[in-house]
Amino acid sequence: MNVQMLALAFLAFTAIGGLAWVFVYPMLSGEKKAESRRASIARPEPATARQADKSQRSRREQVEGSLKELEARRQKEKSVPLSTRIGQAGLTLSVQTFWIASGFVAVAAGAAAFWMGGGLLGGVGMAFAAGFGLPRWVLGYLKTKREKAFLKALPDAVDVIVRGIKAGLPLFDSIKVVAADASEPLKSEFLAIIETQTIGMPLGEACARLYERMPVPEANFFGIVIAIQQKSGGNLSEALGNLSKVLRDRKKMAEKIQAMSMEAKASAAIIGSLPPVVMILVWLTTPEYIALLWTHPTGQFMLLACVCWMAIGVMVMKKMINFDF
Repeated sequence: MNVQMLALAFLAFTAIGGLAWVFVYPMLSGEKKAESRRASIARPEPATARQADKSQRSRREQVEGSLKELEARRQKEKSVPLSTRIGQAGLTLSVQTFWIASGFVAVAAGAAAFWMGGGLLGGVGMAFAAGFGLPRWVLGYLKTKREKAFLKALPDAVDVIVRGIKAGLPLFDSIKVVAADASEPLKSEFLAIIETQTIGMPLGEACARLYERMPVPEANFFGIVIAIQQKSGGNLSEALGNLSKVLRDRKKMAEKIQAMSMEAKASAAIIGSLPPVVMILVWLTTPEYIALLWTHPTGQFMLLACVCWMAIGVMVMKKMINFDF
């Protein structure tokens, strides 16, 4: 009897505890308040919120469409014409003048190689290398130098445009201020934007064409920001301010990469210069010992193979050191 009473009492207390856990504990622990808050958050959004979200999605779609159009146009222009490359180098030569100058250089280099004892084959090879390789190397060097000067001045120019917009000037007038006071090559590039817009091209498209004359990512960023703002609107001063910060951060990153890769560049320069330096020293001390390299056919083959291997090694080291970001 006592056992039955204890069992019934245990079951009764268990049932009461379960009911208290179900009905009383949520109110004491705050679960009911949390449930009501979740329900209030999950309520249907008002019409104004839905309209704002819809306009935000529409603006995002416009931005994505502008980016896709610009990217498609960049992909179509894979091969750069020679006239465009001459303009990117900052030269005002015509294509015909460039070819005439390349021909003179080729004739002079071939004649010099033939006169120094290189023979007909050596003269032809030197003429080909000087006529086709040297002018293009000069174009590449001038282009790189011009791009570095442009990147150095672009963040300050963007800051000038931001200050002009905040002061109440239109974007076109702010670009005129930059074109009047900036140094080359930034001055000529912004003058080209002003001239292009003056003849009737929209300002966004004129700024987007800056990348064609100055093929660096920073110029592409500037053109994209202006083109998107012209199409979808927004706070231009804030967008250009963020762009200026990005440009300065990229400049700091490039300088940091250059500093970190300086040791590797010095090692590559030392390793690449050791063989010719040793060869010159041996030729100065015992010329008859090393003369077999260019007098005997086996030595000539070995010398050519060494030059090829050294060139491959230098290109591999250059690829490992240079970074794109």
